[in-house]
Amino acid sequence: MRILVIEDEEKLARALKKGLEQETFAVDLEFDSDSGLAAAEAGQYDLFIFDRMLPGTLDGIGIVKALRSRHIITPILLLTAKDSTADKVVGLNAGADDYLIKPFAFEELLARIHALLRRPTTEPQTTLSYQDLSLEPHSHTVRRGDTVIVLTAKEFALLEYLLRHKDTTVSKETLMTHVWDFDADILPNTVEVYIGYLRNKIDKPFSGKNLIHTRRGFGYKLGAES
Repeated sequence: MRILVIEDEEKLARALKKGLEQETFAVDLEFDSDSGLAAAEAGQYDLFIFDRMLPGTLDGIGIVKALRSRHIITPILLLTAKDSTADKVVGLNAGADDYLIKPFAFEELLARIHALLRRPTTEPQTTLSYQDLSLEPHSHTVRRGDTVIVLTAKEFALLEYLLRHKDTTVSKETLMTHVWDFDADILPNTVEVYIGYLRNKIDKPFSGKNLIHTRRGFGYKLGAES
């Protein structure tokens, strides 16, 4: 899952990027509202994290309003040092989905991120699953049946995205956009290589039907074979 962070405190921004990447997210950084809004409008992100006060033409509230006016419905988490009820109301009424007061514990930020990413789904449970394959985003645990499968961070992120879009054909370009960040060094066959890694771990060792399928010219699907 890909996140855009717009935060002018560079030390904090880079700490967030490092921590979130360790949690298998792909993270892009911007440090002012003008470049941040341009990135938000141009990229395909699963979540935005904006500072309330930013240098540039707009503040965080202004970015929220601009995105919502363009019908971009990506979840938005606002970070702010302002803790008054009035400030929170302004942010939420502008279209933000959540509000986190600085300073904050990284564990709370992570919990709020997972909560926001769960909102589009109708499933109340936190575990993502298909047939006998299950993935728990919080504990980074993957199982097929009773067997625990150990994945690298990038393999986990790729599988999580496929499970969130199960029974849907996902193009290579979409996977590159949502699983790898903007600065990642991606070769033409990177996605194929990582799909191969996943198949070697969740399909080949098991006697049941393969779960990951290639649709030539279209992309990949985790689900029933067409």
